[in-house]
Amino acid sequence: MALRHDIRRGALLMLGATALFTIMSAIIKGISDQIHFVETMFFRSAFALPVMFVIAARGRDWGLLRTRRFPGHLVRAFTGTMAQGCSFYALTVLPLAEQTALTYTTPLFVTLLSIPFLGEKVGIHRWSAVLFGFGGILVIALGEGAFQGGGPPDRAVAIGMGVAVAQGVWSAMTTLLVRSLSATESSATIVLWQSLLMTAFTLVALPFFWTTPSLVEFALLILIGLVGGVAQVMLTEAYASAQVSALGPYSYTSILWSVAIGWVAFSDAPTWSTLAGAALIVASGLYILHRELKRAAQRRKQ
Repeated sequence: MALRHDIRRGALLMLGATALFTIMSAIIKGISDQIHFVETMFFRSAFALPVMFVIAARGRDWGLLRTRRFPGHLVRAFTGTMAQGCSFYALTVLPLAEQTALTYTTPLFVTLLSIPFLGEKVGIHRWSAVLFGFGGILVIALGEGAFQGGGPPDRAVAIGMGVAVAQGVWSAMTTLLVRSLSATESSATIVLWQSLLMTAFTLVALPFFWTTPSLVEFALLILIGLVGGVAQVMLTEAYASAQVSALGPYSYTSILWSVAIGWVAFSDAPTWSTLAGAALIVASGLYILHRELKRAAQRRKQ
């Protein structure tokens, strides 16, 4: 197809997806005092489904749900639900910029988990990048006073940061599962099963956390799902248009979006610790990506 390997299209789609995901996170944070994050998770998944079905209808591909690897999709949806739950909870207690920066710990944990799950050997370069990334986490944590003890607000920040880092672990598991599934399944099939199963998981938990939303809150919950669904499709199309290595730097623009939106919408001026920690995490993630691409090129030559 002509659209494949189009870096300009891929970059624009990636920039759009990261902007929409950040806007979605800001809306989630904005209603978190009124709506429990589990309820928000349900709307995020449920109202992304119409977007997915529109894509399927447009392509007249009604066989997207056909799969021989349902258990794999089930486990992938479970890890995705856990990652989303950690992310949404962290948004309730952390500034938007800090929460966004900590979501980029995923490549660090992918590197660590690839050792037991994939049997990969991690060399000194990637180990150094992982340590730098964890150094970035510590810089952000120290700046937020996560280790100073104190009253409930300080404990909430410490717990929020711990949960945000846990999101990186669950997301790393999800990434490894997607790598496995993508060997036989299309990206559209993976995304569609993800939305269906995550909706089912959160629906089971919904009665325990339900709060009847106001009309405005209900509209915002629907918007969260629609924006998230569109962003997910744009992200998938971005990776179908250009190589991951070319799009990596663009994916980190969400930190810029989160700083700007957090400052304007929530009066959360970024601290130097946040900016420095985010820089370390981003740099380590990009270096890990660079090393993985170099190793892949070496394998192709063998």
